[in-house]
Amino acid sequence: MEPPNLYPVKLYVYDLSKGLARRLSPIMLGKQLEGIWHTSIVVHKDEFYFGSSGISSCPPGGTLLGPPDSVVDVGSTEVTEELFQEYLSSLGESLFRREAYDVFENNCNTFTNEVAQFLTGRKIPSYITDLPSEILSTPFGQALRPFLVSIQIQPPGGSPVGRPNGQS
Repeated sequence: MEPPNLYPVKLYVYDLSKGLARRLSPIMLGKQLEGIWHTSIVVHKDEFYFGSSGISSCPPGGTLLGPPDSVVDVGSTEVTEELFQEYLSSLGESLFRREAYDVFENNCNTFTNEVAQFLTGRKIPSYITDLPSEILSTPFGQALRPFLVSIQIQPPGGSPVGRPNGQS
């Protein structure tokens, strides 16, 4: 029997604050944050992410965010590109519809954590997934919550995934 093909799975990590969180969080929140993380999964030669427009893809590093601030090796997967596309399509119709986006509860990091577990059985680092609760555990974070919930984050430069004929 032939061994299965293995495909590398990478987590691209971007600091949306471009270093401001590191400098300002002790003053504003009373605790140190290293960044405001946006993440995506790179597998089968494309970068996949979730934002207020739903699930999108682009060539790795192809959004206006440019190259990632760091790359985490999540592992390898036997999941084929075809099966992965079917999985993404089902996610786009259920958990990760564009109207389901929520900056604290159902965001890019929730998406990459779900996809990483599907592909490799491994979660993304907790310093990323714990960020919303870190922010909301502060009085300033609670005060900002109504404003932050209204923010729609969608890194420009990708194409919709799983929507027939590019429908939005």
